[in-house]
Amino acid sequence: MTNVISFDENDANWRRMGRAIRYLSANYLEQPDLEDAASAVGLSPFHFQRLFSRYVGVSPKSFVGHLTLEHARDDLKAGRNLLETALDAGLSGPSRLHDLCLKIEAMTPGDYAKGGEGVEIAYGYHPCPFGVALVMATAKGVCGIAFGDEGDEKKMLADMRARWPGARYVQAPERTKSYAARIFSPATSRDELRLHLLGTPWQIKVWQALLSIPVGKTATYGAIADLVGKPSAARAVGAAVGRNPISWIIPCHRVLGSTGAMTGYHWGVDRKRAMLAVEAARQPPRTSAIA
Repeated sequence: MTNVISFDENDANWRRMGRAIRYLSANYLEQPDLEDAASAVGLSPFHFQRLFSRYVGVSPKSFVGHLTLEHARDDLKAGRNLLETALDAGLSGPSRLHDLCLKIEAMTPGDYAKGGEGVEIAYGYHPCPFGVALVMATAKGVCGIAFGDEGDEKKMLADMRARWPGARYVQAPERTKSYAARIFSPATSRDELRLHLLGTPWQIKVWQALLSIPVGKTATYGAIADLVGKPSAARAVGAAVGRNPISWIIPCHRVLGSTGAMTGYHWGVDRKRAMLAVEAARQPPRTSAIA
């Protein structure tokens, strides 16, 4: 049985900002003003503006301005060249994602075939801008990030446990909280974040390719297939993208359909839209109706 999540004041603010993002994502076509957004989470406009900018890393105005995904069209036209120029290292080595330096270690194919047998995975639930995050880690680093809303905790854990049925799971939020802070807080350095990838060699190759998509940019499944040397394997790429266990850090949310359509995302299309909007808004801001 999953324990009830306990929140301190900092966590309560994360929850408020998560609710704000859900509200803005659901109502962006009506271009809600600052007062409406603040009222939706029970804050004054002044405090809402301040907290949203601090916890999400962008202003509410900029976030709403990027929810239409218009910014993605030029990226998709760039296609494969966008990814090629973004690569700082070969796929077989560590990848650099702008200011995020990742140390990556992959499970051996033999260990993967045993379903993670002999691996201990610590996990904890933490509030974040995109709802509740289930953060999982082995002794070698972060091995899983899942997303949901309050009340989804059992379902999130069951989904992730099914990927490594042989592993031993320990609920230990005190061991995963520091990872959550580095992953989601705009003010916290994520340099030297360690990842422990649990997947097939093909999946790991695709996941590493996703790291070449720059922050604030998008690419297609076909472009990823080209990048990994399998131009006719867009469907297989899509399957591997869908199995990415470390969402947000390994940016499967940056992959769109060939027409720019918002395709399915394992943790919800609305959450994918919000993630893209947050990242794009951290680039030079665009105009919007929120003051």
